Amino acid sequence: QVQLLESGGALVQAGGSLRLSCVVSGRTDNYIMGWFRQGPGKDREFVAAIRWTAGFTLEADSVKGRFTISKDNNKNTVFLQMNSLKVEDTAVYYCAAGLFFSPHASTYTYWGQGTQVTVSS
Repeated sequence: QVQLLESGGALVQAGGSLRLSCVVSGRTDNYIMGWFRQGPGKDREFVAAIRWTAGFTLEADSVKGRFTISKDNNKNTVFLQMNSLKVEDTAVYYCAAGLFFSPHASTYTYWGQGTQVTVSS
């Protein structure tokens, strides 16, 4: 069983930065850790993923160059550094864990409760 707890969401002005954290409990050696987001009236959208052991990363085109996913194995934590935030980045951001290195939400088994990020103009 894997449990995920996100934090770090806030209200920020456009152009600002935030760092989201996802504390992971349970065995994660073979897991892929992902960040997804769901904006108002929108479907859940892939943001970024990282392989827990090897550190390979994947980012959505919409955030490439602005968002960075990383991890701290000693702290069992995955981060999402978000820079140059835009109003359209406003969403609930979810941390997820799965066994496939994939941008598809259906391949992730475990999900956190989400953290709200609001970007104002």
